[in-house]
Amino acid sequence: MSTEQLKRVIAMIDDINREDPNIETDESGKEWPKELLYSERMTDMLHRYVENPDEVAEIAMRGQHVARWESPRSEYPEGRQGYLQWRSHLYKFHANTVGELMEQAGYDAESIDRVKKAVGKRGIKVNPDTQLLEDVTDLVFIEHYMLPFAEKHPEYSEEKWIDIIQKTWKKMSEQGQQFALSGKIRLPEPLVPLIQKALGG
Repeated sequence: MSTEQLKRVIAMIDDINREDPNIETDESGKEWPKELLYSERMTDMLHRYVENPDEVAEIAMRGQHVARWESPRSEYPEGRQGYLQWRSHLYKFHANTVGELMEQAGYDAESIDRVKKAVGKRGIKVNPDTQLLEDVTDLVFIEHYMLPFAEKHPEYSEEKWIDIIQKTWKKMSEQGQQFALSGKIRLPEPLVPLIQKALGG
């Protein structure tokens, strides 16, 4: 990390995420607060995907899920409409929270605005910061969360899974797609035949 400001923001995000009451176990068997582990995985993937990312990227990745447990899905109605309301609220909540932390650390308005747009998922496919966050999010999902998600939903048909994989793929840039298939991330082994089928072999 290149500046004291960056170190301060990352430390503040981590301090908040350390309070997550939800616990997850990583591949080594170590237990973590769920969103602290997620943010570590986002940072790790960013550095595997991009050489020398800028501070905006570092903060956006680390803060994407900051304090997510404070707005649980259960507080919104069932069904797609309720899900979309929840997601829309989360984008604004995370963006504003990270923006406030950056302000406390003395970042300029332009940097804060860039992070808020990325974390708020504004301008995917046209805003490079947002697209980078989307690529890293999808790569982290494929490597760490796709298989557990599949195990939670044994009722999903092959057709539904192919649709999920194809939708994830379409959100990624061409660079992200190439990286996903480059051998530089761990694909979930049991799902590889399904991924290959979804992507046309």
